[in-house]
Amino acid sequence: MRYVQGVLLLIFLGAIGLFAIQNTEAITVDFAKWRVTGPVALLAIVAYLLGMLSGWTVVSYFSRSLRRVSERPVE
Repeated sequence: MRYVQGVLLLIFLGAIGLFAIQNTEAITVDFAKWRVTGPVALLAIVAYLLGMLSGWTVVSYFSRSLRRVSERPVE
C-alpha cells in the first residue's frame, strides 16, 4: 500500500510541476481593494491552500458542535 501511495504522490507532484512550468504568465487578481499580480501557478497554489484552511476550519467547527450536542449533561 505504501508503494502505491508513493507512486500516486510522485504522479501528483509531477502534475503540479508540469502545471507550474507551463503556466508562467502573470495574471492579476482583484478582490475588494486588493490587487495581486503573479504567475498562474503561484496564485492557484495560494487559492488551494486557502481552500484547505477554510475547509479545515469548517470541519473543525462542525465536529466541535456535534461533540457538544452529543455529550450527556452533567448531573
